[in-house]
Amino acid sequence: MTGETAHRSTAATKEVNGPGIIWHIPRPTRNEETVPEQIEQPTFTPRPVLSFVRRSGRLDARLQRAWDNYADTYLLDINAGEGSLDVRDDFTLDRDTIAVTWGNANPLIVEIGTGQGENIVAAAAAHPDVNFLALEVYDPGVAHTLLLAGKQRLGNLRIAQVNAPELLAATAPGSIAEVWTFFPDPWPKMKHHKRRIVQPQLAQSIHGALADGGAWRIATDIEDYALHVHEVMDGRTDFRNAGTIAVSLPTGHVGKGNAELADNMPHADFTESERFDDRVLTNFEKKGLAAGRVIHDLTYIAV
Repeated sequence: MTGETAHRSTAATKEVNGPGIIWHIPRPTRNEETVPEQIEQPTFTPRPVLSFVRRSGRLDARLQRAWDNYADTYLLDINAGEGSLDVRDDFTLDRDTIAVTWGNANPLIVEIGTGQGENIVAAAAAHPDVNFLALEVYDPGVAHTLLLAGKQRLGNLRIAQVNAPELLAATAPGSIAEVWTFFPDPWPKMKHHKRRIVQPQLAQSIHGALADGGAWRIATDIEDYALHVHEVMDGRTDFRNAGTIAVSLPTGHVGKGNAELADNMPHADFTESERFDDRVLTNFEKKGLAAGRVIHDLTYIAV
């Protein structure tokens, strides 16, 4: 084959050139060109922005006994799984669920973030003709609420250890008389403001769950959070601000450690409510008052 062109084919050919062998690797034709294998790109589901950080607080002996004694009575089994804060896919909070759970058709009030349970337990004791549902994610808070409710043998209170926005999204229209959100986590750093529980999406879910004329009651001792609530709620057409008191607030936000900067910002008048009678003076609120903070009560009526 010396001096001759090797025959081209799809297989490799060889040409003897002196003592050695030269391999000719044919180039594929256009139709024979191989297409690189497509690598399937992973898909990512955005994680929801939570208004809390899950902490596994240990229960002392007293709270553990309360859990053991009262969980079967008061704690609803609606979680997607053990240790999960997600609501079970097949669960719906509607009037039938209320009738089965509470044994009546009384109005239902839901408190988001009950803390130690002081407020909702006091309200349940004072209003036996109203049903109450406490939403709390932290074990110690749930256990303390169980303890307070169990001591008084309350029959009109239940507790759900689930993410509040999920529970409200799983609620049938018109099922709730009122929603309470008292002293939510302020998330004071500017970069964390998106974690605040009061958000447009939650407002939409609450409006859908409320009966006609139902109320969303909010209280905070953080001035910047009050401004945040006004920004989220005052411009909505599905809620009416029921306040009658003019309150001067800065029109700009400040972050943690910079509260004094708000004093020199432009201010405007906002409308807020008088103190809600059924909100008891909790230890948390006492600490805020002792620190010189002003309590802001806000009431929004579903329209």
